Amino acid sequence: MANKRRHSVFSPLNWPAWGGLGLLWLSSRMLPYGLALRIGRLIGRLIYRLSPSRRHIASVNLGICFPEKSETERGILLREHFSSLGIGILMIGFAWWARDAKLKPLLEIGGLEHLRNSLEQGKGVILLSAHFTDLEITGRLLSLHQPITVMYRPHENPVIEWAFNRNRRLRFEAAIPRNDIRQVIRTLKKNLPVWYAPDQSFKGRNSTLAPFFGEPAGTNTATSRLAKISGADVILFSGYRKADNSGYRLLLHPPVNDFPTEDPRQDAARINGLIEKAVGYAPEQYLWVHRRFKKRKVMPDPY
Repeated sequence: MANKRRHSVFSPLNWPAWGGLGLLWLSSRMLPYGLALRIGRLIGRLIYRLSPSRRHIASVNLGICFPEKSETERGILLREHFSSLGIGILMIGFAWWARDAKLKPLLEIGGLEHLRNSLEQGKGVILLSAHFTDLEITGRLLSLHQPITVMYRPHENPVIEWAFNRNRRLRFEAAIPRNDIRQVIRTLKKNLPVWYAPDQSFKGRNSTLAPFFGEPAGTNTATSRLAKISGADVILFSGYRKADNSGYRLLLHPPVNDFPTEDPRQDAARINGLIEKAVGYAPEQYLWVHRRFKKRKVMPDPY
């Protein structure tokens, strides 16, 4: 198995992935933040033109979630999203390889006292997050103030999976595959925060249909199960690139009250509502290119 994996990682088919990682490394070391933003926006515009399928998915999502906006407003938001997507790609390199001294001036944080107060109770904290375009860099920035662990979904490409796994283990206390619930519980019982983004489409035994921006979406119920088993607080954590291009603002909210309940569907709806709140701060920076509403039983696939 090890030899097969080694062959797959170094196969010529994966050389473009290695080249991409090399460019991300160079950008993190060579580019000042402001220039990286400008180049990232250009990358995003290129993706917008060259990926009609992703453009279609994002457009459908925006239509579902923001029906009150005009077509022109949603078109502007769509283009802003792809600019954010391009920036987020470059920021992966900053998150993995940029020096602390380069990142610290970019950071503004609010609500860190909520996280520390919860940790003083000794039961760990579930950092409820969502898939934003700058997800990776915001996690790295938080780790400059507070050691955290991260749950992640393994990537299908072996090179990308190697890079994500290696760099997250270097930057965080641990990187836990999202299906390893036992390790998550052990980590919480060690009184460590676990960073978790449950907002992507999910189906199976531990899922339910819960409203997301008023539409049914397959939703993972793991957040309430983890909170119930561990007794950990759930804290909404989100990070945004600031409009003046000066860096990032991280927000940590007070622990979610009266959570979990005995109703997983009600809990899932509440979690989705919190994620909606996070999206509202910077809607163009949410990951709209993901098929959030696919394979719903009550309505046809909108894509």
